[in-house]
Amino acid sequence: MQTPLGKLVAFEGIDGAGKTTQLARLALRLRARGLEVLTTREPTTGPHGRQIRAAAGRLPLDEELALFTADRGEHVREVIQPALARGAWVLIDRYYPSSAAYQGTRPGSPGVDGVLALNEAFAPRPARTLWLDLAVERGLARVGARGAATPFETEATLRAVAAAFATMPLPGLVRIDALQPEDDVEQAIWAQVAPLLDGAAPAGVAEGEPSAAR
Repeated sequence: MQTPLGKLVAFEGIDGAGKTTQLARLALRLRARGLEVLTTREPTTGPHGRQIRAAAGRLPLDEELALFTADRGEHVREVIQPALARGAWVLIDRYYPSSAAYQGTRPGSPGVDGVLALNEAFAPRPARTLWLDLAVERGLARVGARGAATPFETEATLRAVAAAFATMPLPGLVRIDALQPEDDVEQAIWAQVAPLLDGAAPAGVAEGEPSAAR
C-alpha cells in the first residue's frame, strides 16, 4: 500500500479552502481528455460516515478515530480500489491525511505519524495530495458566510490542522496557495497533476520524499 498510485489525487486543507470547487475543476479537465474520473469524499454517506456527520460535537478520540478508520476501510474496499483497478482516476475530497491532521493532533492520539501509519496499512497512498493552504481566519470567514460550520471548525482546531499539514511527512504532498484567484489555483493544481498523465514528476516534487513546495 506504500506505492503511490498515479491516478489517485487527494484534496486537503482546512474548511473553506476551496477543495470541492477545485476538485470539480480538475475532474472537468481530465474528463475533457477522455479519461474516466470518479469523484468522492470523506466522511462518506455510509453507516460510519453518517455517524460522524450526525455527531453534535467532537467525539471521544478513540471513538472518532475508529469511526473514520472504519469508514475509510469500507470506502477503500468498495469504491476506491475497484475504480483504480479498472484504470479510473479517483479524486477525493479529504482522505487519510485529514485524519492525520484532525485526529493526530488531539491530546492522547498516536500523533500525525501514528495516524498516517495506521491508514497506510490498508489505504493506497495518493500520487498527489494537494494541500490548499488558506489562513485560518479566511477559512472561518468563508465557512461562516455559508452557514455550514461543524464542530471541527473551531479556531484552535484549524490552527493545529494547518500546522500539521505544513510539516506532514507524506510523499507527494504539495502546498497550493488557496488565497489566489480560483483560476490561478486551478492552474497551480494542473501543473502538479498534468505530469501524472505520462508518469513524470513535476519540478519540486520528488517521489518518495516530502514536497519541497511547503
